Amino acid sequence: MDTRKCIAALIYPDFMSLDVVGPLQVFASANVERNRQGLGDAYRLLLLSEHTGPVNSSAGMRLLADASWADCDPSTLDTLLIPGGAGETLQCENQALLAWLCRAEPQIRRLGSVCSGALILARTGLLDGQRVTTHWADMDSLREHAHLQVDADCLHTYDPGDSRTAHLFTSAGVTAGIDLALALVEADLGRSMALAVARRLVMFLRRPGGQAQFSALLAPEPSRTPRLAELLAWIPCNLGGDLSLEALAEQARLTPRTLSRVFAKELGTGPARYVERIRLEAARALLQDAQASISTVARLTGFGHPENLRRVFHKHLSVSPLEYAERFGRETHHA
Repeated sequence: MDTRKCIAALIYPDFMSLDVVGPLQVFASANVERNRQGLGDAYRLLLLSEHTGPVNSSAGMRLLADASWADCDPSTLDTLLIPGGAGETLQCENQALLAWLCRAEPQIRRLGSVCSGALILARTGLLDGQRVTTHWADMDSLREHAHLQVDADCLHTYDPGDSRTAHLFTSAGVTAGIDLALALVEADLGRSMALAVARRLVMFLRRPGGQAQFSALLAPEPSRTPRLAELLAWIPCNLGGDLSLEALAEQARLTPRTLSRVFAKELGTGPARYVERIRLEAARALLQDAQASISTVARLTGFGHPENLRRVFHKHLSVSPLEYAERFGRETHHA
């Protein structure tokens, strides 16, 4: 009797190849580690598509689907992962697929998404009322589903201790699918095995920080913020100066109270929080480009002292400026 857990991934035209290959490699590497210990394979890998045969990824590479999802018995699957990719929009309208996922969900132990695959799962209604995430660039699309609790700064929502999120879960952009797969392996085979797999793949077992450290704060379109457009263009040019509520109100020719009300209405946040995030993004850009030391970055971006910069980095990114510079910068400046 085959006791291996069947890990399946959905593929469709223009899927993101790394959304599939990355997580499946984690399970394959777990098999390698188990065989090194004389334990035998824990997993069997399966690719499902609308039709068997080759399916083009968005990178142009082809993967061969082992079976059609329509002909697959869901009770034979332990875990099914839904990837994102350029072809995800068409799959969101694939009523046959959405209906099959709804029928299959009660029979599959774990059903989850990688990257924008969350948008496909969201269209089924299975995620309603649940904490979810996706790639930072697709957050607005996910928020269009009013019944979801969108978390913009986590790598995945899988929690083996919570029956709901141990069954249905989502993950953030691309490589977060690998983080998710490691969490699944840890739940199945224990921490030591997951650590061995992470070591083999030369990666963190649990990556520090959330996905906010990889995204950029995009300035809103002027048409969306007509009363604030000039002020929002002025703020990044004056980060080292006085950006208090009173100073911003004077620049915008509004009273402080009115300015706060307009910020809340047009941006959904207050002036102080907005300024903090713009300063943070500027600091990130300087550290990534290795243009200045941490103390200079703190001064140029209006934080003043490096300790203030450190507190804001930990608050929003869960890493220190030095860790961020080491991870993303071309060169590290300690002074």
